[in-house]
Amino acid sequence: MIALKITNIKQFMSRLLTGEDFDSFLLEEASISTYNTFTIDGRQNREFYTSEEWEDKEIRPYEFTAWKTIRPVCFDLIKGKRTPTAFQFVLHLIPGHTAAILEKGDTAVTADQVKAFVLNIKYDGAALTLITGTAFHTFLMDKTPDALWDHAVKHFLEKRQIDYEEL
Repeated sequence: MIALKITNIKQFMSRLLTGEDFDSFLLEEASISTYNTFTIDGRQNREFYTSEEWEDKEIRPYEFTAWKTIRPVCFDLIKGKRTPTAFQFVLHLIPGHTAAILEKGDTAVTADQVKAFVLNIKYDGAALTLITGTAFHTFLMDKTPDALWDHAVKHFLEKRQIDYEEL
């Protein structure tokens, strides 16, 4: 787990809310504080779907909503003349990308053992911080996946020329 402070918040927010840079993520939850505090549960709502749709992996491939689907909603809540007082997004890397990250290191951990590679994005009114995390289906002694995810996030930011400082 690492914490990174984004040095150009405006650029990062543009990439997050209007670009496709983060479309390889799912939204677990969001909290956006403007004139109200809006909370979004990224879990898909079972009651919304028919039984057939719920079971159809093409319609509903993941437990959480794709960031690219919910991004416009979050953008509408944030846009305006005034900066939000705070927000937090908990994103999960789409599971299909997990194996590629694990392949870059010397680990016996397999993709099916990793529940999620997580990216927490938090703005407190002054600073924007990214915190990485890894969730497993069971306890594992091997911390290599954590280090691989940390490296992948830094590479992701550098490739997109998003400046950051390690905290």
